[in-house]
Amino acid sequence: MANYSSFLSFFVVLLCACNGVTASLSKTHYHSTCPHAFSVIKKVVVEAVKKEARMGASLLRLHFHDCFVNASLPVEPSDPSFFVLARKTSILAARVVLQGCDASVLLDDVAGKIKGEKTSPPNNMSLRGFDVVDTIKANVEKVCPGVVSCADILAVAARDSVVALGGPTWDVRVGRRDSTNASYDLAVANLPAPNSSISTLIEQFRNQKLTRVDLVALSGAHTLGLARCVRFRQRLYNDADIDPSFKESLEAGCPLSGNDNNLL
Repeated sequence: MANYSSFLSFFVVLLCACNGVTASLSKTHYHSTCPHAFSVIKKVVVEAVKKEARMGASLLRLHFHDCFVNASLPVEPSDPSFFVLARKTSILAARVVLQGCDASVLLDDVAGKIKGEKTSPPNNMSLRGFDVVDTIKANVEKVCPGVVSCADILAVAARDSVVALGGPTWDVRVGRRDSTNASYDLAVANLPAPNSSISTLIEQFRNQKLTRVDLVALSGAHTLGLARCVRFRQRLYNDADIDPSFKESLEAGCPLSGNDNNLL
């Protein structure tokens, strides 16, 4: 239970570390503009997880990989959001650095304009669930077009995925704005690698204002899903602190070479 509490606090810390964000997020943000948004999102998530339990973990991971990367967005001083954003982060020339959950992970590369997060090494051929998010977005648009952000969809879908897999629930505050930019380089720099040392992980989480307890809880969230052999082979055959029986079971499905895409 303590781990779940710390895991849930990650979203609160990451989203609400700054006053500007806290003031703009609310559990009732869509009550008048799109009162059925949450139920539409939940219906798609429940159906997706029922079809493939692993999808719940994939949607949760999508949200995490979105939240852990910073992206920049051009904002003019005349934009109403300028002063709110300025309060929550630093202004660099005509760009504002947005932190956290902004749906930048969903953006495709655009030649000459965006080299995004999807194709970065931590995400390429690894992140899943984009089709489910597309379905959610299409269904929400039928109910209330142009109202619900993709960033909020990711946040709510992550919660609903955990619940669908038998985990706890929590209130999701909504009102996020979607980013129009993404960063390949920041995804590489910010997202933890599967072969990161404990000291590297602690430092990366500290940079996001997260504690060692948050690190342990979020690492534990990986038990929801499966991983490709190629992602953990190096650690499996080089680390000495793995439970022998667990190590043996993994080696059976992940040999020293070959079978890179085996899921365990």
